[in-house]
Amino acid sequence: MWGVKMSAEVIMVASGKGGTGKSTVAVHVGARLAARGHRVLLVELDSGLRSVDYIAGVSGKTVYDIGDILSGRCEPAKAIVESGLYPGLFVVCAPYEGGDIRPEALASFIGSARMVFSHIILDTAAGMGVPFAAARAVADRALLVVTPDPVALRDGRIVCDALNTGGCGEVRLVINKVPRTLAGTGLQDLDECIDTVGARLIGVVPESAPLAAAGARSAPLDGADRAAQALDAVAARLCGEEIPLTVR
Repeated sequence: MWGVKMSAEVIMVASGKGGTGKSTVAVHVGARLAARGHRVLLVELDSGLRSVDYIAGVSGKTVYDIGDILSGRCEPAKAIVESGLYPGLFVVCAPYEGGDIRPEALASFIGSARMVFSHIILDTAAGMGVPFAAARAVADRALLVVTPDPVALRDGRIVCDALNTGGCGEVRLVINKVPRTLAGTGLQDLDECIDTVGARLIGVVPESAPLAAAGARSAPLDGADRAAQALDAVAARLCGEEIPLTVR
């Protein structure tokens, strides 16, 4: 695995609060990049609250985690597992508990992994703790995931400002779990979401029962699902493809 020479782009996936679907977005954007022939590494940094293993279909297949890599307890190749659901997507899970994220060690690991993968996605913990700061220090750009509700948007703006002032190269907004109508959300339209957060939009992902069920069952997502198509469009835009982007 470590004999291939590439130079990966590092994309951190962040959110201001829990429950926005950040990890789901991270997995499925990575899966769609892999479907385009890219070699993608997804690193989960949310220690103690891991979920990527279920969503990516590697639950029960991992022996080591990111904490083992960063502490030197194992070689990186031993902790990297290819998804059985999405070929070309390789995963390093967070620990079930503990496992502090050491920024210097993460930077060293990512520096080595850049030469093996074309894209590295860092699924950070919600908010702006140590995993967020460690990811920001090595990321080339960020996907900021929010849901269309006032609290998520307010917290998203705080995170967006921290990303911009912290030197992250580019911050792009993903509005996730968008219902068919915003009635009752306190918002007039999705333009209000964009204006509140202050980041350039890269994707709008509708609410999707199949998307939620796929993660819960550790099953592949049907590509015909509207949310799957929206996430595929996000991946395409990350690759520089010109795909029309509409708010609704």
